[in-house]
Amino acid sequence: MIANFGNSLDVYGLTREKALDLLRQMWEIRMFEERVYDLLGRDVIKGASHLYAGEEAVAVGAISVLRDADLITSSHRGHGHCHARGASIARTEEAKQEHYNKMMAELCGRETGYCLGRGGSMHIADVEKGNLGATGIVGGNLPVATGAALAQQMQGTNRVVLCFFGDGASQTGNFHESLNLAGLWKLPVVFIVENNLYGMSVPLEKAAAKPDIADRACAYDMPGEVVDGMEVLAVREAVGRAVKRAREGEGPSLIECQAYRWYGHSRSDPRAYRTKEEEAAWKARDPIPRFAAWLVENGICTEAEVDALEEQVEDAIDEATQFALDSAMPSAEELERFVYAPFKWTPEEYAEERELRQRCRTDGNGAPTGVRKVLYREALQEAAREEMLRDESVFIMGEDVGLYGGAYGATRGLFDEFGEERVRDTPISEATIGGAAVGAAMAGMRPIAEIMYVDFTPLAMDQIANQGAKNRYMFGGKTIVPMVIRTEGGAGRSIAAHHSQSLEALWTHFPGIYVAMPSTPFDAKGLLKAAIRDDNPVMFIEHKMLYGVEGYVPDEDYVIPFGVADVKREGSDVTVVTYSRMVHRALEAAEKLAEEGVSVEVIDLRTLKPLDMETVAASVRKTGRVLGVTEACKTGSFISELAMCIQEEVFDWLDAPVVRVAAADVPVPMAETLEDAAIPNVEAIIAGIRQALW
Repeated sequence: MIANFGNSLDVYGLTREKALDLLRQMWEIRMFEERVYDLLGRDVIKGASHLYAGEEAVAVGAISVLRDADLITSSHRGHGHCHARGASIARTEEAKQEHYNKMMAELCGRETGYCLGRGGSMHIADVEKGNLGATGIVGGNLPVATGAALAQQMQGTNRVVLCFFGDGASQTGNFHESLNLAGLWKLPVVFIVENNLYGMSVPLEKAAAKPDIADRACAYDMPGEVVDGMEVLAVREAVGRAVKRAREGEGPSLIECQAYRWYGHSRSDPRAYRTKEEEAAWKARDPIPRFAAWLVENGICTEAEVDALEEQVEDAIDEATQFALDSAMPSAEELERFVYAPFKWTPEEYAEERELRQRCRTDGNGAPTGVRKVLYREALQEAAREEMLRDESVFIMGEDVGLYGGAYGATRGLFDEFGEERVRDTPISEATIGGAAVGAAMAGMRPIAEIMYVDFTPLAMDQIANQGAKNRYMFGGKTIVPMVIRTEGGAGRSIAAHHSQSLEALWTHFPGIYVAMPSTPFDAKGLLKAAIRDDNPVMFIEHKMLYGVEGYVPDEDYVIPFGVADVKREGSDVTVVTYSRMVHRALEAAEKLAEEGVSVEVIDLRTLKPLDMETVAASVRKTGRVLGVTEACKTGSFISELAMCIQEEVFDWLDAPVVRVAAADVPVPMAETLEDAAIPNVEAIIAGIRQALW
């Protein structure tokens, strides 16, 4: 008999058919995991796989209270969540079998899997059924769930998000940041911690100063509850209350489900840290036979029906296994598919941007017609404002972006116009700012998330790079993540090494994210508008010394296509390739050298990824000599990558080696004399040009 349970299904809002379906789903997860364990042992399934056997009551009980439109996020031990979500929505036997097939095929790395073989065990997702995916990073899904819940609140959908994670994740910063933000904004999310007593091998009492995870809820103004995770109806009841509360606008809850994993952390885990007696005691409380016995004892079904159900499930898993093994591996020709969401620009749009760019140039003869002069920060304000008026899904969130107007004034005035719902001040929680942007973007919004300094973006690296940039590829091209991370970098204000770095090369390294670095108001406005409309994550890096720079922007609406460099000055003797603030110093250097009869072409890349190698290559073919300029440290800089691209593509046209002018390989110092010495100045660029000309 299951502890504390009555004998009437009515108490739990269940029909006989639904109760049997809960039993069936638990059996399906158990047998699926046992089959996966076998396939891992035979090296049919490759890599790591973290099995859910033993914890079936948590996923099945929790997900049973959801509506079809609700959402979940999952952990590296995510097979159970994926299965329960898909099975709870499947209405026919054919649909259920297709669900098992796709799950098994994904774990086997087959092209018929949910993620087309790109995600595998730790990244399994079924986005079309509201499963926003599993993550191989412990706690990585908590900020994503928080952002998805924010999207539901802003859209007024009445949907709820369940966020599953393990006890190990409750020690991470993501846990505390996410619960704090969800509690602060009363988001419709239920945090479900599956406490199976061990992170990997370390027991919870040796990993947490306060092992009672549910007790932490009070710090974030939400209810916390401990539930027996081995009893499916107890989980269903507790999560049902939390979901009802969230749906009624009362905010998040934290539910600690105490359970036990049958297997080790992974198949190779010998479980030396657990005793046989402990394992036996937990297995005596196996949630599946106990629930089956309760159903029989209370006359809900017969033992024969239970046996038949078990046999039916085994047949279904056999069929799914055969389906997976009969399916083809993904073609190597498909390797690069789905890294980026397509965004097609028409020839007319490219031509229009060229015409507007030319119109906004000045040549000493006064202001062009049809344009007006604005500051760099004003161009950013205008871009955000126009896109927020054009599209209600666009909103701003970040540190001090509201009433204060941003650290450098780039969001000034927007709070007054759009209010705190669409211009949201956040806590100082970079990881959750980045992750919430990912979740909100996956759930239909277009966030502009500001992280005050690029120096702080590594704090959000997992969320932006692992959860955001890799998302579409890992999930087989079934998602888009249309988000912008606005930040600023560079030296010039004597604020030293933690507020002055140029970390753009770091972000160009990750597939799946674009990087834009505008140097003028025209570029800043047009590129930000394009970034907001794009369906990919964009790291949008401004320079702190450019916010007060003036320049012309057109009167009409415009966007600048990504991957289009701008020849800021034409020349014939040497090509200087640069971006951001160094564009202005390169132009000054070119002007001085022109007095000596040296003709310097200056190319502003504008976006580092995608990179316009066509424009760079055309200039190199013309001049035969190249200087790359960056404010970043030379070692590992983006200019170093560009130099190799030039070597690979236009080596035969080079008359001399590519020259680099970069910052010194030192942390940016505070003292003005040292800071000036560390960063390339006009004289250094002139010296570099002379070197390229030798």
